Amino acid sequence: MSDPAIGNIPMIRITPSDAADAYARVDRGDAGGAAGGGFGAVLQNALDGAIETGHAAEGEAMQAIAGGGNLTDVVTALSRAELALQTATAIRDRVVQAYQDIMKMPI
Repeated sequence: MSDPAIGNIPMIRITPSDAADAYARVDRGDAGGAAGGGFGAVLQNALDGAIETGHAAEGEAMQAIAGGGNLTDVVTALSRAELALQTATAIRDRVVQAYQDIMKMPI
């Protein structure tokens, strides 16, 4: 049931009580953890993760070109990098659209 390629993808499970606790911490001003710097810090961490994924894919590809490495690892790393890029692009598009919607609002 567990595919080795899928087993390496991190999964985040959030229960309703976890979400309620997070909202309560934000209301108290105690964001803590990864979101300590606010929304900008969360976006920066996500962007850093996407960049790191791209560098890992490059490393796997360079190792395969040099004659070492496994083709399956290369394809998996490139697929992860592509998914990270698509996610970053989708988020960027949503942020730009939200900004444009806000600018169209009457004052």
